[in-house]
Amino acid sequence: MAGAVKTREAGQNPATRTFQALRIFVNAELEELEQGLNASLGLLAPGGRLVVISFHSLEDRIVKTFIARESKHAFDRRAPFAAPKAMRLHALGRVKPGDDEVRANPRARSAVMRVAQRAEVAA
Repeated sequence: MAGAVKTREAGQNPATRTFQALRIFVNAELEELEQGLNASLGLLAPGGRLVVISFHSLEDRIVKTFIARESKHAFDRRAPFAAPKAMRLHALGRVKPGDDEVRANPRARSAVMRVAQRAEVAA
């Protein structure tokens, strides 16, 4: 397998990524993440915070796209005079582990924590 799959990190078994991909597919992890993010909008109180820690780029892209999409006013191009759909979240940023944390816990190197806050309800 080592000849067929290239690894990005020295010392990592080439089968690691293959088994990770199989686990993600079999457990439908990306679909579960999307469902959880969508469900969070119904559960968050105004001003409540959504905090998601992703551990690889596939997860992080889904979280980043979700927060970006829900942080914009949506205009319906078919109804140009209709009021825009209000944004539901405010993106507050992302946090990556520092050098000290990665030295203490090498598995944290790919983690990204994204934070968003539920928009206040208009009065």
